[in-house]
Amino acid sequence: MKSGSPLPRLPGRRLQQRARAQLRDGGVIAYSTESCYGLGCHPLDVRAIRRVLAIKARPNHKGLIVIAADFAQIRHLVKPLNAAERAELERHWPGPYTFLLPASRRVPPALRGRHDKIAVRVSAHGEAAALCRSLGTALVSTSANRAGQKSLKTAQACRKAFGRKVLTLPGRIGKRRKPSTIIDLESGRVLR
Repeated sequence: MKSGSPLPRLPGRRLQQRARAQLRDGGVIAYSTESCYGLGCHPLDVRAIRRVLAIKARPNHKGLIVIAADFAQIRHLVKPLNAAERAELERHWPGPYTFLLPASRRVPPALRGRHDKIAVRVSAHGEAAALCRSLGTALVSTSANRAGQKSLKTAQACRKAFGRKVLTLPGRIGKRRKPSTIIDLESGRVLR
């Protein structure tokens, strides 16, 4: 975490246990991120990924982003990187930069969509990173909204929109107004 950042707030122990159980059972959680609330699940749980896509009414072919507290949480999702590639990621992470990296064989097509790459980010949002650390896993991270609608900005809005389909965790979103920048590491092309 960058110096001067406020200490992240984590949900209470019971709510963290509920979140772990939700992920273990193929469920979906809503949590605060850099610019809005996100919908997430375990990145290798195909059943949970399909639930996220259904809740959002998002097409399967687009793929989803995965966030982590550090590179170690996403290493198994990407093919091995060379020293120059690692150095480039370290220049941007933690931060609001999502990189497209070659997906490992472990990544389910439901997560990467029709692509051979996976979108990953080491988050600079203290609460999201602390949540990944606490849960012991990276998380799928897509904006909490139905496709084409405005992203939700509060826990209350998520509870109202998703009800019991999603376990909503309390938190504060970051100050970013826009979603993360997406960069293809191989080509250097900025996609968003």
